[in-house]
Amino acid sequence: MYTKKEVLEYISENGVKFIKLFFSDVFGNTKSISIQPHELERAFDSGISFDASSVPGFLNVTESDLFLIPDPSTLSVLPWRPQQGKVVRFFCNICYPDGKPFEGDMRTLLSQSIEEAKKSGYELKAGTECEFYLFKLDEKGERTDVPLDHAGYCDLAPLDKGENVRRQICLYLEQMGILPETSHHESGPGQQEVDFKYSDYLNTADNLSTFKTVVSTVANSNGLYADFSPVTAASGPGNGLHINVSVFKDGKNIFAADPLSDEAKSFMAGIMERAQEISLFTNPVKESYERLGKFEAPKYVSWSRQNRSQFIRVPAAKEEFRRIELRSPDPMCNQYLVLTLILKAGLDGIQRKLKLQDEINYDLYKISNEDAKKNHLALLPKDLDSAIKAAKKSDFIKSILPQVTLKAFGL
Repeated sequence: MYTKKEVLEYISENGVKFIKLFFSDVFGNTKSISIQPHELERAFDSGISFDASSVPGFLNVTESDLFLIPDPSTLSVLPWRPQQGKVVRFFCNICYPDGKPFEGDMRTLLSQSIEEAKKSGYELKAGTECEFYLFKLDEKGERTDVPLDHAGYCDLAPLDKGENVRRQICLYLEQMGILPETSHHESGPGQQEVDFKYSDYLNTADNLSTFKTVVSTVANSNGLYADFSPVTAASGPGNGLHINVSVFKDGKNIFAADPLSDEAKSFMAGIMERAQEISLFTNPVKESYERLGKFEAPKYVSWSRQNRSQFIRVPAAKEEFRRIELRSPDPMCNQYLVLTLILKAGLDGIQRKLKLQDEINYDLYKISNEDAKKNHLALLPKDLDSAIKAAKKSDFIKSILPQVTLKAFGL
């Protein structure tokens, strides 16, 4: 958690030659502008301008100037770049020329939501589990549809040919201050997963952006392409982005008690009530809906404890590690936006003291239509058009997202 003064001293004393300013477009794609070290103080004070009309979901050509303001606490050296003439990066907030925050910046929106939650006495922590496939590149460096291997869940080398790639990913993450916890081959041919330690809410969103950058960089250096799409060319399960969330009030995890506390139940109920409305943002592309309802991706709005066919599950854990896991999102989402919606929906549920529906212990991939109706199970949207319609009708979504973001998603 560096200060501006500490950052400027570090840049001066450690041979840093290039500084990359990271930010995300409305769909969560990481963008970057590079500056020289002598420009950094100006960046902190007044920002570095860029053409916002060229960034999806931002401004139009008639009012196209926005400015990047680096967050000094996010300084990190890029370990894959030369150590003589270091390259560092910062995540940035986005402002108008007069210094007013740009409402379409989802990182700023998340930061503001976190501060509002703190005023109500709540602090959220989160961790992500992000799956991806590795495909081979051809002789021209273009991706093919040939997966790296045909190994299965938790297989070992030599069946698992991604072991060294995951190792390098973990080493880079560690050097960038992100603590890997587990890594393994997933169920699909060439499919991988690397999980890292949970963190505070904003840091989790930044860490996921860093993770995707590291994975893509390491894959490319090994003659591979990292595919985060919810459904890929490989004949295997889609890629999920499971989001684990815990909520602290007065320093205590509201999910720590077993059975669950009323506050914990209301938080879950708030998210479940908004499941259809937020689906456009947790699952933002057409292929997202080809994944749902298959290979441990949910189809119904339900919850249980260890059942992986659920929309929300409560993993087996103790005390501070007790949490909920939201299983519908996929890696194509904007994590800043999705974490904002989870926070808002859950705390709204607490404020309104919503009642949580009964736990469902069916295998929901095999449940009959009759049993689904008997248990009053609501369905997640069946396709992207249905998700857009649900979001369009949502006063909840309109109360949170600015007009520029609603327009970008066709609302």
